[in-house]
Amino acid sequence: MFNKRVFAKQHQPRPVALAVAFAMMGAAVPVFADDAAPAKDEAVVVTGIRASLKQSLTQKRNADSIVEVITAEDVGKMPDKNVADSLQRVAGVNVAAAGAGEGSFGENDRVALRGTPFALTLTTLNGHTVSSGDWFADNIVNGGRSVSFSLFPSELIGQVVVHKGSQADLLEGGAMGVVDIQTRKPLDFKNQINGQVSIGGVYSENSKKTDPQINGLFAWKNDQSTIGVLVQGFHEKRTLSRAGQENQIWYDKVVANSPIANAIPGSVGTVTSYLGGTAWFEQERTRNGGLIDVQFKPSADVSFDVTGFYSHLDAPNINHNFMQSVGLFGGNADRPYPTGNITGSAAGGILTSLNINSPAGCGAPCAGLSSAVQEEFSRPIAESKSQFVNLDGKVRVNDKLTLAGKLGTSKGVGNTVSGALGVWMPWTGGGYQIRGVDQAVIYNTPGADKFSIGGNQATPYTYGSHVTATDTEDYGQVDGTYKLDLGTVQRFKFGARVARHERELTSIGIKATDALSNVANLPMNGLTAFPTTFNDLGANGAGYWTFSQDAVNGWLSQYAYYDGHLRQSEFDIKEPTESAYAMAEFGGEGFSGNFGVRLVHTKEDVTRYEIGPSGSFEPRNYINNYVDVLPSANFKLDLSRNLDLRFALSRTMARPELGQMAGVDLRDVQGFGTVGNPNLKPIRSNNAEVTTEWYFGNDNKSLLAASLFYSSLDGYVTYGSGTATFYNQLKGENTVYQVATPVNTTAEVKGLELAYQQALWGGFGVNANYTHTIGKETGKAPGSQCGALTNPDCTMIGTSKNAYNLGAFYEDDKFSARMTYSWRSGFLNGLSRNNSAFQDSIGTLSLSLGYQINPNLSISLDGKDINNPMVRSIIHTPGAGDLPGALYKNGAQYYLTLHAKY
Repeated sequence: MFNKRVFAKQHQPRPVALAVAFAMMGAAVPVFADDAAPAKDEAVVVTGIRASLKQSLTQKRNADSIVEVITAEDVGKMPDKNVADSLQRVAGVNVAAAGAGEGSFGENDRVALRGTPFALTLTTLNGHTVSSGDWFADNIVNGGRSVSFSLFPSELIGQVVVHKGSQADLLEGGAMGVVDIQTRKPLDFKNQINGQVSIGGVYSENSKKTDPQINGLFAWKNDQSTIGVLVQGFHEKRTLSRAGQENQIWYDKVVANSPIANAIPGSVGTVTSYLGGTAWFEQERTRNGGLIDVQFKPSADVSFDVTGFYSHLDAPNINHNFMQSVGLFGGNADRPYPTGNITGSAAGGILTSLNINSPAGCGAPCAGLSSAVQEEFSRPIAESKSQFVNLDGKVRVNDKLTLAGKLGTSKGVGNTVSGALGVWMPWTGGGYQIRGVDQAVIYNTPGADKFSIGGNQATPYTYGSHVTATDTEDYGQVDGTYKLDLGTVQRFKFGARVARHERELTSIGIKATDALSNVANLPMNGLTAFPTTFNDLGANGAGYWTFSQDAVNGWLSQYAYYDGHLRQSEFDIKEPTESAYAMAEFGGEGFSGNFGVRLVHTKEDVTRYEIGPSGSFEPRNYINNYVDVLPSANFKLDLSRNLDLRFALSRTMARPELGQMAGVDLRDVQGFGTVGNPNLKPIRSNNAEVTTEWYFGNDNKSLLAASLFYSSLDGYVTYGSGTATFYNQLKGENTVYQVATPVNTTAEVKGLELAYQQALWGGFGVNANYTHTIGKETGKAPGSQCGALTNPDCTMIGTSKNAYNLGAFYEDDKFSARMTYSWRSGFLNGLSRNNSAFQDSIGTLSLSLGYQINPNLSISLDGKDINNPMVRSIIHTPGAGDLPGALYKNGAQYYLTLHAKY
């Protein structure tokens, strides 16, 4: 894994020009008598699972557009540790435990709607944008648009509204929809003083560690409910130990006249494993932060709300990679080796088995060969941060006109310091057996349980970087609502917004001191072994030698340092945007809806470094401007007292991932990588949906719903292929790489959603939903896998053809229980080492048990991933059969928590 570093300059908010909206609202306005104002919203007290589900259904039914709603109690009755965990049970919502190909870390991290890439779903918090960061360098470099949900604990939620359709007053940027996380507000509480504390611990099955989980909330308001203050804080720690196998590190073809080609008939051109093997990942995750909210409502006509939020995820980690290299040295070069010592078989364009024995007294034929390489890739600093300050204001100017506005700034930071301790092992022979994509590869590496060094390189080595990305956005907006006396057209809404988004990334390379290559300086007192959890994978690896994380970090701190900008990896993107909208809301006997249009201007100002005539990397600037006209219409018909029919039409847009426009992510050993495209255009989508909803049962607590949806995407981002020259950190010189570059093309998504929810007798209830999605590229972009002349693959990133959730619950005055199973079929997760990486189907089982000790005390026992699911990827290689990629097991997590409230 090759990493890069980023330094970000001081962020200077630019709120002056945006404050005009609040200056207008702050002017003297008449204050109308309370009896002329709309009735004050009373807090809805939700005390159980059934009441929570009813509240969610009520809000869903009352909405003019197509939405899904999750309330705080929905979260509280499941082992949800962040907002993505909560969303995975919603029909049409897909979650993943990684932002790219880094695998799973036992916590859902990204959210997408209807089988599309994460960047096509916009996440907002209380209706405004929020910047976030990533600790994993690949996501730091290539991402920047999609939000990392690992920064947002579930305790923040008042409710979550998922907008599957669009309307003109929704913030643009979500081509497939918007997820709005709404926090709790102090004036919404029924009591004047409210306090909640949760104290508990989490036991992680693989690491066998128990860590603290502490959350607290305090809310106060005065007797008149004109001033309120809410403070939330959280401290959540978890120790992760992931057993894995990473076979996809380097698949390549057997070349002619190589030892394998000479020994195994028909093997030339077949795909073999150059590098692949055992991967043990250790991480300690600590999430700290909080939220403060101050509301001021001097009258029923004027209100202000200031919210501040901060979250910091500290996640130092190490990945112990024991990679067999028998295929690399046996298949990629013309070198002498006794053919009688090599056996194997090929099928379907793949060298499925290989065994190379080391001859007794092997001299020249074995010189410079290594059977394996051990790389301890450590990140002693790996952190991400998210923070914002937002001011909301609302003024009822008169009985017809209401003005509202937002002014705020948000900042996200991703920061990772990385370095490797690499050791090549002497040649002992070895081999592997590929048993299909659904099983682990069996690697045979003699001597893997004992430290040794030599062969390809007789000295230790390092590579790495210090990468930091800073993502900021300053914004301001004004919204107005004017009541109309036009019969069915009841309200006219209008507004405008300006924002300035910036992402800056810098990268500092690692340098080795002369003493680093001295074998005597290796931390031999830190030798340890891979754990027995690898037996759960059906793979070998338990007992292999490795160095501990502390030993690696100590070695790096003593013999390596960070210095010198890796200019090719650095970029600065400025993205000012302006938008305005107009929307009419209508309604009458048995029908309601809205229609409107949003006008958006986007400027992309991209500065990155490219190789110049001198061979050094020089800054180059690209500027592009885009204007989008986004109409939308939503219609709701009440076919009967309990049956609703909805139609929705819209044109939406999303801006490409910031890293896709400028990021450079290289693999120096393999000689390939991913390189950004500064001329990427926005993704535009034409959307249509029809939904029918039947609400039944006592108090309409039950639902049966079906939806058909279709989206045609213009500007969808796929990847083409080519070559480019970059500086190779390991070789110390400029090198030509095979690169994948994002390009715009077209695609379409269509599908069906079914949802069922019912409160049964005796405190029992059930819920289920199913989503069928077909997504594919339609543009056949040159250089892309969809545009290939032979074996084209037009699969769309993120599309699971089938996904479903099953749940059941029980609840009485004292005891509650809820179980859910979430499953999705395989999907394309992106490019991996020059090929397509598909995540295999996966299902997760979770359970929550609760007991009410008294009105103020309760206890809960939650189990997450209690079926210990296997996270598996499959590599599709053009011209060959499917190959096993990575497979991981994180183990189950169990949470025991005492809850107190006042």
